[in-house]
Amino acid sequence: MARASTVHQATAPNQVWSWDITWLPTTVRGSYLYLYLIMDVWSRRIVGWRIAERESADVAAALITQSCSEGNVDPRGLVLHSDNGRPMRGSTMISTLQWLGVIPSFSRPHVSDDNPYSEALFRTLKHTPAYPRLPFADLTSATRWVARFVEWYNGAHRHSAIRYVTPDQRHHGREGAVLASRHELYQRARRASPERWSGSTRNWLPVGLAVPNPERAPHQTAA
Repeated sequence: MARASTVHQATAPNQVWSWDITWLPTTVRGSYLYLYLIMDVWSRRIVGWRIAERESADVAAALITQSCSEGNVDPRGLVLHSDNGRPMRGSTMISTLQWLGVIPSFSRPHVSDDNPYSEALFRTLKHTPAYPRLPFADLTSATRWVARFVEWYNGAHRHSAIRYVTPDQRHHGREGAVLASRHELYQRARRASPERWSGSTRNWLPVGLAVPNPERAPHQTAA
């Protein structure tokens, strides 16, 4: 099992995944649905999701297995990063990861923001203008909405952390052509009106590295 303090790096898709669970409110007071989301750290692409009526290591383990199968991903050596919640460390979950050959990675103790990719994804989900103003009526309505969000996020959302390409473009190897085209567009604009440019143009080189839990500087403390 990977130590909690291990820092993993991704230089291509399907090397490091991050996952977490968030609550979705329902019309029944005090009752919630649970959204499980798995994302590829390098591409930011959502590679698996499921809504359930409970938090469970069994549900999480089934989702990991399904996501690897549907994505045609060899799970051996894949790193799966998460926080230290009970479903993440449940015996069923750990046994499934060991059986698949997936390397578990956990947030460091007392570091509240050590799973930043999943946390940022949930912020995007809950602050998008399309997020429902009213609670979800049932599991079916929540599933329909999340399916639309995932389709938009993967295929249309231009992610600021990956040079404003979509997660699908980066995950499937199309970002190089997109960014090269943008670079050439900027160069043409600069040649046409050099007086408007005081320095270099925007950097359109692909982002090469993603780290789910980077080391902190020695003077930094956990929140």
